[in-house]
Amino acid sequence: MRKKLILISGSPCVGKTAAGTRLFESFDNSAYLDGDWCWCVHPFSVTDSRLRNGDKSMSFILSNYLDSDFEYVFFTSVVLTDPQIREGILKGITAKDYEVIAFTLTCSEETLKKRHDKRGDKGETNYYWLHLPPCPGDIVIDTDNKSIRNIVKEMKKQINAANE
Repeated sequence: MRKKLILISGSPCVGKTAAGTRLFESFDNSAYLDGDWCWCVHPFSVTDSRLRNGDKSMSFILSNYLDSDFEYVFFTSVVLTDPQIREGILKGITAKDYEVIAFTLTCSEETLKKRHDKRGDKGETNYYWLHLPPCPGDIVIDTDNKSIRNIVKEMKKQINAANE
């Protein structure tokens, strides 16, 4: 079986981390990277050119996981919604012989607002990321009215289908 790099993108508060963590825990011989760990700066701005260094960190960590023979590497990040940033991160991966399966999680504005408020984020809910089109080839999953368990079940079905 070829190693799988599983990308999970979408707006903040859409459920990437919750689904990614649960998904990672359900696969043996797997590794997980939350892209937020590499972009933890204040103030945060996706247009800050210094953040391309965070992209390099992501590429390095993903390469390390893939070269360490994990069968599944899960990677969640809001920045994966930007095709140019995603392409740069993927091009920076030095590992060979792996397959990419990409998901975009989405939901309604109403659901995003509720999740944002529940999380306790300060300020207004930003819908910018929510309205970006998914990258070509992404499997889009609407998370409205679904539990994390059901979202993960849906994602696992797609990942397992890729193994057949």
